[in-house]
Amino acid sequence: MGTFVVNVTGSLLVGILMTLLTERLTPHPNWRLFLIVGVLGGYTTFSSFEYETFQAVRGGAPWIGLANIAGSVVFGYLAVCLGVWIGRR
Repeated sequence: MGTFVVNVTGSLLVGILMTLLTERLTPHPNWRLFLIVGVLGGYTTFSSFEYETFQAVRGGAPWIGLANIAGSVVFGYLAVCLGVWIGRR
């Protein structure tokens, strides 16, 4: 659950920051690389997500693994959409 929360909140922050950095502000392009790839890339935990999904499936809980994949993709996408909406306000 912790990995799921980190990935969804990271998606929200990516939506907010990318909107601010590309539509509302005009910072140096290196800021986008630093904040999105560096900071948020270190914050989100895709490799942990993959391993936890693998462990669920291997441990006999394929539905938990599938729910983790589907939930992370759906809620991550919705979080990015919300972040873009917040960034544009």
